[in-house]
Amino acid sequence: MAIVTQLLPFVFLIAIMYFVIIRPQQKQAKKHAEVLAALTKGDKIVTNGGLIVEIKKVEETFFVVKFNNDVEGRLVKDAVARKYEDEA
Repeated sequence: MAIVTQLLPFVFLIAIMYFVIIRPQQKQAKKHAEVLAALTKGDKIVTNGGLIVEIKKVEETFFVVKFNNDVEGRLVKDAVARKYEDEA
């Protein structure tokens, strides 16, 4: 019985860490993966570097994006922060 009472605070601490840290991160990662899967040609996105670009082509691990009128490049899907919504 003494072992159970000594382990109880550790179990309680692990439960708190799960619900405060681990679970919210898993939910956020799942939501981000859903957003990436839903992106299509013509969507505007914000990169982790803060650039706002338009998707020209969706590939398996990359997006072909348009930076301005004549500049295009490839962007790794992991570098997408969020979908850009015009606030105007």
